[in-house]
Amino acid sequence: MKICGKDVQIAGALVRTARLAADGYEFLADPQAAIADLRSSGARIDLFTFMQKLPETTPHYAYPMEWDNVAALPVSTYEQWWTRQINNKTRNIVRRAESKGVTAREAPFDDALVRGITEIYNESPIRQGKPFRHYGKDLETVRQMSATFLDRSVFIGASFEDRLIGFAKLVIDDDRAQAGVMHILAMMKHRDKAPTNALIAQAVRSCAERRIPYLVYRQFSYGNKQRDSLSDFKQHNGFERIELPRYYVPLTFAGRAALRVGFHRRLVERVPEPILARVRKLRTSWYEHKFQTAKQTP
Repeated sequence: MKICGKDVQIAGALVRTARLAADGYEFLADPQAAIADLRSSGARIDLFTFMQKLPETTPHYAYPMEWDNVAALPVSTYEQWWTRQINNKTRNIVRRAESKGVTAREAPFDDALVRGITEIYNESPIRQGKPFRHYGKDLETVRQMSATFLDRSVFIGASFEDRLIGFAKLVIDDDRAQAGVMHILAMMKHRDKAPTNALIAQAVRSCAERRIPYLVYRQFSYGNKQRDSLSDFKQHNGFERIELPRYYVPLTFAGRAALRVGFHRRLVERVPEPILARVRKLRTSWYEHKFQTAKQTP
């Protein structure tokens, strides 16, 4: 369904929660009108959640809210980022990518890019210790999946010896106030060449050239997991944790009850981090064993 011209997704069984399908990449200019649309839609929706956009960090609305966070990089010029917002270690990693022959530049959305993205997706069924959900997708599926928001997307490719080894997709919001990193991925076998750092460097250039004041790389931290290698990567590349209001608007009695007892949060967010860390470690070991067994089976 659509509200105010934007797609909405609804999830949950007991408590049905609606949010913008591109939450974090699209924002509401008129939340009150959107909520009115939801109430009159006839769909069963218990809660509606939306986030306030950068740079407005002070709550603007009287709806129930909690603090959420984004990993945001303030952008003025590439030189400012290079000299003031990253340290020597990160600069040396970007230089290493260049010295090893990696080039990062904006790429048109064409057959060559789609083939390269498909090859990257199909490098391994396991990434970050769990099954990679895009593994095994064919060319046309990847084309359709990557073609969202084409009128305001910027694709960046990292190449080595004329072969795509990494890519990023930036989605610019309606007001050109931020560019969100919707996808960024590189081949694991070329990790020594730091293609992801090269992609971030070009993303900063692309934002600076378009005078887009923020580059946003999703959240800085997720749920109870405050620090990990990804948040360290973001920090080393100049991203900052910025707190933004996230609103939860109950539309039914069930929505009000869920909000009161905390059921609007995912179960994983209510589990203590030490337990989650052990579960993630076991999960990684299990999938690595399963993958190795599958490779050895004739």
